[in-house]
Amino acid sequence: MKNLIFIVFMAVQLPSLQAQTWKAASNKIKSPWAEKVDPNNPLPEYPRPQMVREQWQNLNGLWDYSIVEKGSNIPHQFDGKILVPFAVESSLSGVQKTVGDQKELWYHRTFMLPSNWKNKNVLLHFGAVDWKTDVWVNDIKVGSHQGGYSPFGFDITPFLLKDKTQKIVVKVWDPSDLGYQPRGKQVNNPRGIWYTPVTGIWQTVWLEPVESAYISQLKSIPNIDGGNISVQVKTEGTQSSDITEVKVLDNGNVISSGKAAVGQDVLVAIPQAKLWSPESPFLYDLEISILRNGLIKDKIKSYVGMRKISTKIDANGIHRIQLNNKNMFQLGPLDQGWWPDGLYTAPTDEALLYDIKKTKDFGYNMIRKHVKVEPARWYTHCDREGILVWQDMPSGDKDPKWVTRNYFNDKELVRSKTSEENFMREWKEIMDLTYSNPSVVVWVPFNEAWGQFKTPEVVEWTKNYDPSRLVNPASGGNHYDVGDMIDMHNYPDPKMGIFDSKRVNVLGEYGGIGLALDQHLWENNRNWGYVQYKTSEEATKAYVDLADKLKKLIPFGYSAAVYTQTTDVEIEVNGLMTYDRKVVKLLEEKIRKANQEIIESLK
Repeated sequence: MKNLIFIVFMAVQLPSLQAQTWKAASNKIKSPWAEKVDPNNPLPEYPRPQMVREQWQNLNGLWDYSIVEKGSNIPHQFDGKILVPFAVESSLSGVQKTVGDQKELWYHRTFMLPSNWKNKNVLLHFGAVDWKTDVWVNDIKVGSHQGGYSPFGFDITPFLLKDKTQKIVVKVWDPSDLGYQPRGKQVNNPRGIWYTPVTGIWQTVWLEPVESAYISQLKSIPNIDGGNISVQVKTEGTQSSDITEVKVLDNGNVISSGKAAVGQDVLVAIPQAKLWSPESPFLYDLEISILRNGLIKDKIKSYVGMRKISTKIDANGIHRIQLNNKNMFQLGPLDQGWWPDGLYTAPTDEALLYDIKKTKDFGYNMIRKHVKVEPARWYTHCDREGILVWQDMPSGDKDPKWVTRNYFNDKELVRSKTSEENFMREWKEIMDLTYSNPSVVVWVPFNEAWGQFKTPEVVEWTKNYDPSRLVNPASGGNHYDVGDMIDMHNYPDPKMGIFDSKRVNVLGEYGGIGLALDQHLWENNRNWGYVQYKTSEEATKAYVDLADKLKKLIPFGYSAAVYTQTTDVEIEVNGLMTYDRKVVKLLEEKIRKANQEIIESLK
């Protein structure tokens, strides 16, 4: 009896004993949410809000890790514990070590399957891993993936052991800025506007049981002019006689439904639809089922927002952006999405939501997600809060000549075939991730000639793949006569630069007002901003002055603008908030008033 009691005690105490092996690995500044991270259950929220199933198992937590020479065998022993899903270079990983292009990062953990998953197929999901990933289950390699920003997974059913402990091993290689792959602001030598590398698992890892026939991908496309939605459903293991059914619900009540043979789009009428907008971000619930002989084989829950993004020439001959067939000036911050404690990964879901809510508090109606992609939950938060998103493709490879004030007529970057193919594969996966999010309204494949190549071809492909959104070909240049808009950058003051009479004109970056606050700096002895001020009052006045200049340019053609930036990032101190999010640096009410005046000026 004494032995039995001891075993039960150890089973109960095990999580807390594991927690004692983890602590944040740095004394640098941290966000308020860092201390809320539970090493036994980090980021416990369901990771894929647009395809929800009732059962799932979170694999976040303490894993074994090892950093070894590139090309080595699977380690038999590991260096220690790492807190997944925080990148190995981050403080919250508990490791904070650099990997580099000559080494590889290995992960290991075990798990047990719930007893009620018997006779189910089991899918292993990774939210995102940077960059090249190989996965083994019970010593069998089950698959690989290249891409640092998009979800992927494998059906691991054939490789599971019956009623036994299961083992996962993951290998990651990431050359950072020494490779051709999309990487955004990551560099091996952080400086200025370039930040710490991110290697390895940085989004939730999870398991999901499904039937032998199941839904693998979902795209919902609203059509407010036609009063309907088109739902594209991809499936696995289905038969030609199976049927896809889509139900649309408002406050729990089914208001419309539609059916189609599997593989066919489902058209569902939504007459007199409630429209989604920043002022009223209404979302309909969806239920999507696979039916076989009248029985449900698989069922997921989702949602859709009825909105339309388009352009129209106004009475003065200027192309304007419209939301739901009405002119709307889009104004928002450049949002890098970096954290002092988690780097690419917000410490908690509350933290992930915080930046979006503050953006709304500042009076903005848009966010430009800058050369980074967020977890699926971030886009759902934007859907629910009501904020428009311009989604950048993370930049990579090398930089060609950059032209900002006229149209580019030189030779673009010549990428290798491998680099080109990888770019297009990753861009498609990123678009797929956010295809059904009503908040996402603009695709931005290139920024400031960073890795820019074959612009007309890339823009044409992007427009064809998703004709429901606008395409900003190259934010800040190089400029081509393609896509839906021309995008100028100018610091600090808003300026037109050049005007395009055939497309929408936008100011993709301006501002960069710097204010360094002691006790909230990444590096105490060095910080950087486009212009520097000493007090919140001075910086706020500078912001309002820039807002007045921007407002005067709207009648002459500007239809959107992006202010740099949401928060300080590493040694950049030009954020509206400090990097640790503990101080709103500019006077919020004055910023909100100035922003609202700009947005209202085009209505």
